[in-house]
Amino acid sequence: MPYIRDSFWRGREFTSIEHMQAKAVTWSQKVAGRRQCRPLQGAAPMAAFEAIEAETLLPLPPTPFVLARWSTAVVGPDIHVKVGRTFYSVPWKLIGRGVDVRSTATMVQVFLEGDLVKTHVALEQGKRTDRTDYPPEKTAFQMRTPIWCRTQASEVGDACRTVVDQLLEVNALYRLRAAQGILGLKKTYGDTRLEAACAWAITVGDPSYRTIKGILIAGAGAETDPEPESSGDAGAAAFLHGPKRLFASVAPVETADELHDHQVHGEAEGSI
Repeated sequence: MPYIRDSFWRGREFTSIEHMQAKAVTWSQKVAGRRQCRPLQGAAPMAAFEAIEAETLLPLPPTPFVLARWSTAVVGPDIHVKVGRTFYSVPWKLIGRGVDVRSTATMVQVFLEGDLVKTHVALEQGKRTDRTDYPPEKTAFQMRTPIWCRTQASEVGDACRTVVDQLLEVNALYRLRAAQGILGLKKTYGDTRLEAACAWAITVGDPSYRTIKGILIAGAGAETDPEPESSGDAGAAAFLHGPKRLFASVAPVETADELHDHQVHGEAEGSI
């Protein structure tokens, strides 16, 4: 390097990179290559090259050399490895495994025991995730977006679409699982019963997953029964003895206090 500095660079001026490169080739062939070199026992570098090295010199590779940086990483529970300031996903089965990472200006490659397992386009900073790297059940959840839920609900019926729209109206990502759960009920109960259950849930003012599932579990066609109509009793007093007494198939057993009251009441009427 001192020889190149003093013999080539010193005292020279170049108008462009191309001008400098052309002058360097000429200097290498006519000056540096023909000088007597002491490490070569006085032989010229050009003569030694032509006699010994020229025949063994390999051609240049077809593609330019790419500068790469190698590092190691451990796959985290979230299926990502950290490379510099960026997180890249790898297949979920590699969670907890140590991997080798090859990074270039345009590409990041992940290797496990020498085998390529994942390739990503390089990102300077942030997070790059391939959804197919998640477990199948996680991938299914990721793919069932709010748009997917609304489309599926419309196929079930208007009531189901109304319920899903209300759920996803605010904080859609936080309520996405509830919407998916409602649509998942049609696998067990079918579109017709799910639509009727959604309509009942809207009627009672609680169109939630828990309510809709409860209506369906109740069974006996409860979700398909018509809404109760007004009896037209003009404000008659309600039955206050509870549903067990209302639907009892036998006469209720009276307590001792009730029997005493009835006897007193009967004696009073007989005396009148």
